[in-house]
Amino acid sequence: MNASVSLAKNGVSPPGCDATVAVTDDMGAVLAQCSLWWRHSPVLPGEQLGLIGQYSRADHRGDAATLLLRTACERLRAEGCTIAVGPMDGSTWQRYRFVTGRGSEPPFFLEPDNPDEWPGDFHAGGFSVMAEYTSAVSSDLTRTDARLERVAARLADHGITIRPLRVDDYTSELRHIFTVSSASFVENFLYTPTDEETFVAQYLPLRALIRPELVLLVFDGDQPVGFVFAVPDLAEQRRGDTIRTVVLKTVAVIPGRAYAGIGNLLVSRVHTAARELGYTRVIHALMHESNNSKNIGARYAMETFRRYELFQRQLRPA
Repeated sequence: MNASVSLAKNGVSPPGCDATVAVTDDMGAVLAQCSLWWRHSPVLPGEQLGLIGQYSRADHRGDAATLLLRTACERLRAEGCTIAVGPMDGSTWQRYRFVTGRGSEPPFFLEPDNPDEWPGDFHAGGFSVMAEYTSAVSSDLTRTDARLERVAARLADHGITIRPLRVDDYTSELRHIFTVSSASFVENFLYTPTDEETFVAQYLPLRALIRPELVLLVFDGDQPVGFVFAVPDLAEQRRGDTIRTVVLKTVAVIPGRAYAGIGNLLVSRVHTAARELGYTRVIHALMHESNNSKNIGARYAMETFRRYELFQRQLRPA
């Protein structure tokens, strides 16, 4: 086998990556490949992170995976990185982490997926778990939190309003969502900023799939301060089934005591809206083990069905 490393210039797919690595056989067929990022990687105090993303390999070639990850780590070390993190396609705004505990539920809409063998490649390559995530499902959409009536009244008294997304002004609505995301996610694990146009372009293709009742925006006067983004589980339809599930992808609120309770209220309203639209389940997707979204979801009798992991490997000399 031959390992080849090539630099990717700015603007060349994959966008923004600093290098690509491919392991090929003697005939030039690609057995395993990945992309690397180190110039604009997430910040971790005291460390310089290098990212390994867009990972793939032929299912039968574990030896190719070993060579690929070793070569990738050597390249990141040569660029001054102290920790290799993967899989992550450049940032947490893009695809990252592996499914490591599949459970019995089939994949849901917008869920990242991977062959079950790939996490083992990272373990074999000297990586350990850096962060854990879960997805869970609530099948009782009648559950409520009695405290939320007081929360709603307090917010109304302070001029804070909640409304459905306006599909006919979708781009402007995405800009509101971006404003909240940029402020509320800044303390999230491995956060890196993104620009508004990139964010909007990423979500524009979902316009035709939106049910406005499931995407709610919160305003303090004219200023967006929160949102919840949920969509029907189109993966069920693609399997030939009736859509009975809503995927709650994101709930975010700008920090501040005045906005306490908004996240819980938004989740409750999505559950109510889903029930009124005829859905019977809500999936709370891709929650970091320490995120507030998991604490909110715990009030709704959720059952965890999927686990994910993000990996790291120390690159400093032992």
